[in-house]
Amino acid sequence: MLRLFMTTKAQKVLADALALERAERADLAASLLDSLDEPEDADADAAWAQEIERRIKDVDAGLATTVSWSEARQRILARRDDRRGA
Repeated sequence: MLRLFMTTKAQKVLADALALERAERADLAASLLDSLDEPEDADADAAWAQEIERRIKDVDAGLATTVSWSEARQRILARRDDRRGA
């Protein structure tokens, strides 16, 4: 598994982590994700809550077009690859 944007140190940590049992990898992944969280921003949380409500209303009113997760994921990955020049 090639990681183009990882330092040698990060690649070593990844290799060591991948050698762990599944449950240990899951715990490690959860801890790493938690470490990326920033302090809560009440204003941002409120703004996201309003945005979610607006989007739900748009979907319920037939104003929004939905796609399946597989299609959304495909679009996301294609955009990522375009940005990377792949």
